[in-house]
Amino acid sequence: MSSTTALNASRRARELAALTDGTTVDLIVIGGGITGAGIALDAASRGLSVVLVEKHDLAFGTSRWSSKLVHGGLRYLATGNVGIARRSAVERGILMTRNGPHLVRAMPQLVPLLPEMTAASRALVRFGFAAGDGLRKLAGTPAATLPRSRRIDAQRAVALAPTVRRDGLDGGLLAYDGQLVDDARLVTAVARTAAQHGARILTRVAASDATRTSVTLTDVQTGESTDVTARAVVNATGVWAGEVDDSIRLRPSRGTHLVFDAAAFGNPTAALTVPIPGEINRFVFAMPEQLGRVYLGLTDEDAPGPIPDVPHPTPSEVAFLLDTVNTALDTALGHDDIVGAYAGLRPLIDTGSGRTADVSREHAVTESPSGVISVIGGKLTEYRYMAEDVVDRAVTLRGLTAGVCRTRNLPLVGAPSNPVATLRSPAELPSSLVARYGAEAPNVIAQAGCERPTDAVADGIDVTRAEFEYAVTHEGALTVEDILDRRTRIGLVAGDRSRAEAAAAEMLAAAN
Repeated sequence: MSSTTALNASRRARELAALTDGTTVDLIVIGGGITGAGIALDAASRGLSVVLVEKHDLAFGTSRWSSKLVHGGLRYLATGNVGIARRSAVERGILMTRNGPHLVRAMPQLVPLLPEMTAASRALVRFGFAAGDGLRKLAGTPAATLPRSRRIDAQRAVALAPTVRRDGLDGGLLAYDGQLVDDARLVTAVARTAAQHGARILTRVAASDATRTSVTLTDVQTGESTDVTARAVVNATGVWAGEVDDSIRLRPSRGTHLVFDAAAFGNPTAALTVPIPGEINRFVFAMPEQLGRVYLGLTDEDAPGPIPDVPHPTPSEVAFLLDTVNTALDTALGHDDIVGAYAGLRPLIDTGSGRTADVSREHAVTESPSGVISVIGGKLTEYRYMAEDVVDRAVTLRGLTAGVCRTRNLPLVGAPSNPVATLRSPAELPSSLVARYGAEAPNVIAQAGCERPTDAVADGIDVTRAEFEYAVTHEGALTVEDILDRRTRIGLVAGDRSRAEAAAAEMLAAAN
């Protein structure tokens, strides 16, 4: 096992240079999202030599645009897909209790019982929540980790979601699911844990001419290229998978979220869960998030055509989200209340016609005519299971010598049982810092070399200067955008971004 989890520019340069010596590696993973990072961790922890390359940054694509939920699979149970529902519940439990308990917490989801909600709809939601409790039990996740669902009165509903409509409110139905402090932070933690087990994690490195046994790697920063040979090559580029293997057919679907100041929703402590009029078992969620924000989502729209690096919400999606949530609010929210927005593309497998909302979230592992192994489809909650499946297939197809999968019980960096030592008591630290870094939080402050490490990066932004420095020295951030848009999510709000840019530039300059 490597002695350090620190990803930074000097380690990147050293490991990139080492690839020019002609050594054959066991596995090259193309793509630095949650799927690619999970594959790198699974393979490295089995004793394989691994190189992960990403042409942009960790979590650059779909993996930072999710709802930040670790779903228990209830929606899939409702559509009769028992297998994926059960797997989702199992994987949620593994992440919450073993892999990353510091990154996932139980999020209350409140369905307000308003007059427009028919008796049949109420019964359906109650049945669904009871089925969710059954899934949780089947997965072996204790109620102490995810409490049971229940009915609550109107007073309690208002306490959890203060801006909910009072007129005719007949209490609410309350259930719990897993919520990530942030999806991009999960990717970073998985990638750093892979590095802890010896994987080489190389961002700003583009892959081209991928075959069964080789890939051309190009340093985006210098333009220099080198051919690297491997025993197996895996394409984990998500919605861009067809650019690596042109035999792949995907049907991307766009999911959009709006960002609000939490005050616009009365600083809620539960996710307000609003049924979509005319739909069965589809909701929009107004979810309390870090940095004093609420994210409102989610849409599911066909997104044909070229794949953009950064997708954008459409006016119709914005209107749909506002119209839907306003059915459950005392005072309607408008465009002026929106402080940010984001959209991501789901890499769905093309199954032909029908709505993208109804397309299966199953994943598939394929082998292209050129010999590249690709993983397509899937969902964030099942990243660990998908990675195990991909590495199993690579080991079988290419005759690799590897140990058994270990990730089911492998703590990520920041989990209490990960061997990365803490240097002083977390009790002295801001709760927001502990929420983002877990047991590693003391290191962030203790190892800081900057001035005023515990000061906020800007007034009113709940991120310390030490976190910006740590992003550069330990989390592989190479640009201001890496710090603001992925290691933290400050960049989602333009005003916050502009106030924090100077501190991010200062930390990068100090490291170079």
